[in-house]
Amino acid sequence: MRFLVLRLEAPMISFGTTAVDHRRGTQRMPALSMLTGLIGNALGYRHEESARTQRLQERLQFASRQDRAGTELRDFQTVDLGNAQTFPAGAFGWTTRGAPERRTGSVSASTHIRERDYLADAVHTVVVALEPADEEPTLERIAEALRRPARPLFLGRKCCLPARPLLEGQLEGESLFEAIRQVPRDRRADAGPLPAWWPAAGGQHEDGPTFGKGDRLIPTYDQRDWANQVHAGRRLLRHGTVVPTEAHDGT
Repeated sequence: MRFLVLRLEAPMISFGTTAVDHRRGTQRMPALSMLTGLIGNALGYRHEESARTQRLQERLQFASRQDRAGTELRDFQTVDLGNAQTFPAGAFGWTTRGAPERRTGSVSASTHIRERDYLADAVHTVVVALEPADEEPTLERIAEALRRPARPLFLGRKCCLPARPLLEGQLEGESLFEAIRQVPRDRRADAGPLPAWWPAAGGQHEDGPTFGKGDRLIPTYDQRDWANQVHAGRRLLRHGTVVPTEAHDGT
């Protein structure tokens, strides 16, 4: 089985989770919906092409590893939800399409308070596979898109720009778990065993034998209904630790 190897590193990363009132936290691992959106953006998919994005998410399989934990950071924001009518000369926002845009929807007379959580100075390793492998886009097409993305890429939110090229390379392996163990730890990785997440499926029942010492099943709600722009669905992941091969120079 063939895999792409990605390194997610940025001054700030957001692996967004459920929003509660004005606050949205970040989980410790990348979400399936985030990786789907990242790859779809690299391929040039548009918001209205929800069927293509949904199919990509259905095929996407991955395991992730936290090489460097980083530091949790909370951003306090004040947001004015005015639009082009209330700010006729301004209120422009940055987009990844290379053109500014302004709000055209509802208007709020008050300033909204927001709190957003990030991981600062973190590094994550991800191995990605597709099932079925011969359907478009193939791994080769995705690898090329990550090298030369159709639009600028970001890790969770538009302010989270990658600090390095995302694509690290390719490798062969028997499973996602074995693949994530094969990837050398990043040169800036924390010492010792590293936290990792991989699918509970793959020939093992939910109550089957563990893959590593102390691993456990966790429910995850990271699938997105791309047509309706909401998160829906539950899947099981295993959370444990892995001891990868030694650090390399990152070149």
